[in-house]
Amino acid sequence: MRKFFIPNLIMALFLAGLLVSAIPAEAFGASIKDDFTIAWKQFHALSKDGKRGQYRSEWEKVGKQFRDVFKRSTKGEYAPKSLYYLGRTYEELGQRSGMTKDYRSSVDYYGRMISNFPSHAWADDSIFRRAEIRLNKLNEKDLAYSDYLNIVHRYSKSDMYAKARAQLDSLDRSGVKDSDSAHEKPSGTIIPAKMDDSSSQPSKRAKLLSVRYTSSDSYTRVVLDLDEEVRFRYQILNPNQSVNRPHRLYVDLENTVLGNGVHKATHVADGILKDIRSAQRDPRTTRVVLDFNAMQDYKIFPLENPFRLVIDVQAPEEGKAQEESNTQAANTPVSPRTAPSKKSAPQKYKPPKESQKMVGDLLEQLGLTFKTIMLDPGHGGKDPGAMANGLKEKDINLRFAQILAAKLKKAGFTVLYTRADDTFIPLEERTAMANIKKADMFISMHCNAHRSSSINGIETYTLNLARNRNSVRVAARENAVSAKRISDLQVILTDLMLNSKMKESKDLAQNIHTGSLASIRKQWSVNDQGVREAPFYVLMGAKMPSVLIELGYLTNRTEAKRLKSDKYLSFIADGIVQGVLEYKKQIERYASL
Repeated sequence: MRKFFIPNLIMALFLAGLLVSAIPAEAFGASIKDDFTIAWKQFHALSKDGKRGQYRSEWEKVGKQFRDVFKRSTKGEYAPKSLYYLGRTYEELGQRSGMTKDYRSSVDYYGRMISNFPSHAWADDSIFRRAEIRLNKLNEKDLAYSDYLNIVHRYSKSDMYAKARAQLDSLDRSGVKDSDSAHEKPSGTIIPAKMDDSSSQPSKRAKLLSVRYTSSDSYTRVVLDLDEEVRFRYQILNPNQSVNRPHRLYVDLENTVLGNGVHKATHVADGILKDIRSAQRDPRTTRVVLDFNAMQDYKIFPLENPFRLVIDVQAPEEGKAQEESNTQAANTPVSPRTAPSKKSAPQKYKPPKESQKMVGDLLEQLGLTFKTIMLDPGHGGKDPGAMANGLKEKDINLRFAQILAAKLKKAGFTVLYTRADDTFIPLEERTAMANIKKADMFISMHCNAHRSSSINGIETYTLNLARNRNSVRVAARENAVSAKRISDLQVILTDLMLNSKMKESKDLAQNIHTGSLASIRKQWSVNDQGVREAPFYVLMGAKMPSVLIELGYLTNRTEAKRLKSDKYLSFIADGIVQGVLEYKKQIERYASL
């Protein structure tokens, strides 16, 4: 009896084991941690396997495992780690294939990790690795500089700080930046570049004229209007629950008095902005205090003509588990750093075969969908813009916006306007509208002008440091400031670049510009003035890909005649729509990698 029972028991256990092993782990509720650990081990094993590591398909399998982990919980503990290792996966693949596409995918995944989880313990690693790729593989020195500067400004206690600082010093010595090192300025203080020490004690005091604000549940822009330029100092105060004090930001305006039209206390209770208080702190200092219900990031920058201070505040996204990620990251056995693998010969690229639905889901989860486009017809109301050959720029801009909007709607997009009639809108309020409405894209449209009537053609701009004399000229005209003042603006812009959608905006601009040229040239010859970069006020602070389009030169008689024609404007609009659609496809291709 005993001899019969034991062999049968063993056989039963054996068969049960086979049955269990044949059932997918997910059926038993395999944890996200287990799946991540498996992917992590396979990544490191593959990076050390010189033979298997030569095959693209092997790296794509690992990438798919990390994507699957991310999709299971896009806000959970392993979401930022999965995005980080997706960046690592395509970085390793790029080292072996030598293909720019792989490095672009790596930069894209690092960027998603940084934007979605900026407080995670691995964020500084992601920024640094992205900077190294941009500098050494993609020849994008300005973007690399911005990444290194980001680490120095915001991750000063991280282990990447010293490396980032060394790279900044090296780039400064090589002349990448013309301005003095912006990162050397004391934290918490901005002194406008135009003012010198002799003007620190002027006899006449400036006046704070008004405090304007636009607020939502995730973003707030506050504008302080003054009658002349002033020095200012600001400080952020963390919340104190014991005394019921919220997030608080105060700005001290030196040698300034409070204007009669400024309310001393305003209860907003609109989105993240709670209260605004203004008071004369002492005979020479006006203080403005902003109370916020929530705060994750903020920017303060001055604009001129007239002089005003712009304060942008971003709230943390609802449901983000950043604090949990920080505390738990120290307990994980996974290290974000490993030695680089050896390079090998490039491999032939094979397109992925994921379904469109999976791509759409991932785009939605990462906030990369493109449904809403904000159109910004430049100038308006009391500001006519350029005027030549009987035309006013503001009128051409508005008419073109209406034509473009109809075509974008037909292509399936939702379209919003900064202005739909002949209304004056301050430059700083235009991107604020797009941020408040959570637009996915911002397109500002203008017409150009030049002293020489022979100059003609179209050009497309993104926000960055001005690289040539013509970019300075155009930015100065659109900002309504002197060309000399643009050089002062470069220092301010260095800090604003840290979280802007620079790479995405460049890609969008290139697609739009290429599409516009191709469409116009079906019937007309047109001069290609190129895709350029300059510090435009209207693009500052935008949280989405943003471009500024110069449709042509009103000062050129031939081009002015064309710009009066709806037919010509329609051809430009067709090209822009094609560019937008091509950019959308490009983003979807990134998501499928």
